[in-house]
Amino acid sequence: MYIVQVHIRVKADRIDDFIKATKENAANSNKEEGIARFDFLQDMTDPTKFILIETYRTDQDPAKHKETSHYKVWRNRVESMMMEPRQSVRFINIYPEDNGWD
Repeated sequence: MYIVQVHIRVKADRIDDFIKATKENAANSNKEEGIARFDFLQDMTDPTKFILIETYRTDQDPAKHKETSHYKVWRNRVESMMMEPRQSVRFINIYPEDNGWD
């Protein structure tokens, strides 16, 4: 598995719009063959901070995800809602074993 954490800070007055748009993107992303899991989290102490945890089956699947229409719509829709550019951190899976994600 190939896991990406995307850290996002959203303008306070755009939080509800961001949540709506990102929930739609996450729901569609979870339907992709190359995605084992796609989680959307909000910081409990700072509601402007969010993390997407994207778990891909291969290291080629993130590029495929970025070519989907729902991702492109989301990216364009939320860009002006962010306080700063989003930041990604990439990981490889250790545990559970990759076959434990199915």
